Amino acid sequence: MKKLILLVSFLYIANHLLAQTKAAVAEVAQGRPISKPTNVRVLEEYKDEKGNLIRTIQYEQNNQRITETIIKPLPKLPPVDLHRIIKGDTLNKDSVELAISKSKYRVDVYYKRQMIRSYIAVFGPRLENKCMEGDRCTPEGRFRIQQKNPASQYNKFMLLDYPNDSSKMRFSALKEKGSVPATAKIGGNIGIHGIWRGGDDMIELGVGWTDGCVALKNKDIDELYSFVGIGTRVVIKK
Repeated sequence: MKKLILLVSFLYIANHLLAQTKAAVAEVAQGRPISKPTNVRVLEEYKDEKGNLIRTIQYEQNNQRITETIIKPLPKLPPVDLHRIIKGDTLNKDSVELAISKSKYRVDVYYKRQMIRSYIAVFGPRLENKCMEGDRCTPEGRFRIQQKNPASQYNKFMLLDYPNDSSKMRFSALKEKGSVPATAKIGGNIGIHGIWRGGDDMIELGVGWTDGCVALKNKDIDELYSFVGIGTRVVIKK
């Protein structure tokens, strides 16, 4: 009888912990709420001698006035049709890879090593590599898509496996060097998502409004979502 009671108690606790874990995972896959930028305006915009677009913007977010200078290189797209119709369900998800360049503000999609799409993207307000929780930087390195949520607050959300082993090793090294506080946390909940309805202009302008995630226009995130699967490889570089 005692064994039966213990078994029932164990099953109850296990199911309770499993439910809590599922709830926590679901919350992460929603994407963390972020304050929307307001009063966005372009202070200056011109092209430099290399043809790069230089844009200085100003906006308010989290009770702060933020000024960003964005340098957008001219995109060098391959001589292939990046607008041809592609049905996501016809792609072998194991052959899809995302190459994300923060300095170029692009998310390039490769299928069997050939580029099939190139999307405009934005990140956090600083383009440095992520060092710790709260720095609002996008991590660099090799990752995989861990979860997909078709109905997040930012349209669709694809959670990355940050922090992975490589991220944790780098974070430990930063702590040993004293580059981050001893009490710092590594952070998480980094993913690729869309934007609130009517917010595509923020992507076009290059406003770094996220807390470290990669944000695309809604029509682009809808298409990208159909191309990728759980385990899809993602490379992020500056």
